[in-house]
Amino acid sequence: MIEPESLSHLPRAHGGPAGRARLRTVPEDFVVREWLGFEADGEGDHLLLKLRKRGANTLWVAKQLARIAKIHVRDVGFAGLKDRDAVAEQSFTVPARSAIGRDDIQEWLAVSGEGFEVIAVARQRRKLRRGALRGNEFEILVRDFAGDAALLEARLRTIALEGIPNYFGPQRFGHAGQNLKLAQAWFAGEAVPRDRTQRGFALSAARAAIFNAVLAQRVAEGSWNRLCDGDIAGLDGSASIFAVPVVDEVLRERCRQLDIHPTGPLWGAERGAPEPMPSLERQVAALYPILAQGLAREGMEAQRRTLRARVGELTWSITAARCDTAGDPAADMQVTDTQTTKTQIRLAFRLPRGAFATAVMHELLDNAFIQDMPEDQE
Repeated sequence: MIEPESLSHLPRAHGGPAGRARLRTVPEDFVVREWLGFEADGEGDHLLLKLRKRGANTLWVAKQLARIAKIHVRDVGFAGLKDRDAVAEQSFTVPARSAIGRDDIQEWLAVSGEGFEVIAVARQRRKLRRGALRGNEFEILVRDFAGDAALLEARLRTIALEGIPNYFGPQRFGHAGQNLKLAQAWFAGEAVPRDRTQRGFALSAARAAIFNAVLAQRVAEGSWNRLCDGDIAGLDGSASIFAVPVVDEVLRERCRQLDIHPTGPLWGAERGAPEPMPSLERQVAALYPILAQGLAREGMEAQRRTLRARVGELTWSITAARCDTAGDPAADMQVTDTQTTKTQIRLAFRLPRGAFATAVMHELLDNAFIQDMPEDQE
């Protein structure tokens, strides 16, 4: 079985870590803004609500919106899951026939609850579906960095140009790896998920484990960011894939420009699969027969995910922060007293749908995959 602790040993693409730091000390250290990639229709039978939430997970907020609107929770739509321990701006849809906003949709702007508030509302034709987003924008505060700041800056410049291995982060596997452990027990006939949500989390964790193992092999051999003969390529920012029997110079250049990427398997049954699976992927999956066979048996459809993720609009600042008596930074300032200062790093970047911020941090720090950080799960 793939233990969650092994995530920290996944090979890095750009060299060893630049240091270690404290992550997500408070929710404000991790801010995520959903990037839907479209504007509200301005008409239709649904309302698109933008919420700001803190200390509240997506499923809990959906239940509260259903209660307030007097609708069934299945009528509440959202594109992805956002973790509780973060500050997030996220969109939901509710039917326009809800108990609030029938006469004036602006009534929703007065709606709030424990850990969330509605900050915008507009009419929308369709309910939001899972995965119906382009990506997420992140602002992350890294506290108490100890390491080589010059190396870290060089690594950030490389990431901005070349992207990162598109690993699934710890959040996909659940707290202490419980989602993956459940999948193992379920597929071995030892336990059955108690409900549809738990079943979905277990299936996703099993697929993520095989994908990470394939990607780790490609990173180790240096081919995670280049096409090889027999690969299946994916178009950047799209679900479009195509087979690459032989790599030519045009495809090599498109890959160098991050226009296309090699892909890896989201394991499942291959019935009607449009392209043959590369042999390396079969070899890696054979190391995890319980997961691979269980996913196929449960009828999961084989899909593809890019091995590389583009990190867009990446900016950063590195500052010295004076600490108060509790040890928390109180203000940013340029100082030299190392006994009363800590190094802080502020990062901002955009990732495509399904990519994990921890995969970015893993290329920088040696403890990014050890600490549970909030993530999006499409």
